[in-house]
Amino acid sequence: MRHLTLLQHVVEVARSGSIRKAAERLNITSSALNRRVQDLEEELGTPLFERRARGVSLTTAGEMFVSTAQHHLSEMDRFRSQIEELRGLRRGVVRIACSQALAQDFLATQIAAFQNDRPKVAFELKVTDHETALAALRDYEVDLALVFHAVIGTGIAVTARMPQRLAAIMRADHPLAAQRTVRLAECASYPVALPDRTLGSRQLIDQVASRQELRFQVAAESGSFEMLRGLVMRGNAISFQIEIGAPPRDVHSDVVARQIDDRDLPQADLSLCQLRGRSLSVAAALFIERLAQAMQVARKVP
Repeated sequence: MRHLTLLQHVVEVARSGSIRKAAERLNITSSALNRRVQDLEEELGTPLFERRARGVSLTTAGEMFVSTAQHHLSEMDRFRSQIEELRGLRRGVVRIACSQALAQDFLATQIAAFQNDRPKVAFELKVTDHETALAALRDYEVDLALVFHAVIGTGIAVTARMPQRLAAIMRADHPLAAQRTVRLAECASYPVALPDRTLGSRQLIDQVASRQELRFQVAAESGSFEMLRGLVMRGNAISFQIEIGAPPRDVHSDVVARQIDDRDLPQADLSLCQLRGRSLSVAAALFIERLAQAMQVARKVP
């Protein structure tokens, strides 16, 4: 399997943009890694990387080679997974990129239930914004992505969609907490802690605020939902999150969620995505199927 190791090394150099950084991650010397890449370039008769003072970048041939290498490595992962299934070991690794709103409850619940049946399957989670999640999917860094309010480009297949509303998150003793639903204009009368501009929820809020000419009293902005929840609890600010990541209605808590009036914010899709045409490992394929079913069930819950 030496050729697979070489493919992994070239992909890591492309991902790192630096032979030195790739060598550190691969735990080999820079000179050894550079020699392997040069030997491959000589064998192919064309450079794969442009060497620069501050790193390397792919040539056109390099982009073609890395795309092919990623495909072959993915196919080998799937083959190993199938062999494990035949041997009854039911092992594997499922790599996921997702929004923070999914990480705390929904996705953790689905992973725990899946591992009850397949305890030897491990998960690698990349919690990030939707653009980075989709980029990781295209680069074969993850098997699937769960993203909210994202533009899904070519080459990516949407396996399941679940419409989501935004909810206002606030302390239970906040003046607006007595209402079942709130208007954005009402929220603008109080300090708010907003998700940062890379997140789909913030982009949706900004679109509507611009249209309605709303001016928020922005107390803080953060890409961390844990930080935003802390600011709600300790600073009595209002924040915003999609329903699936909001505090449950049936659980007593010092932090509550109130639905935003439908006249203010439209629903947007939470999308379960995978790379079109990519063959996944048995574990990843089964987990995607489970997630798609869970999302369909959640859609029917009022």
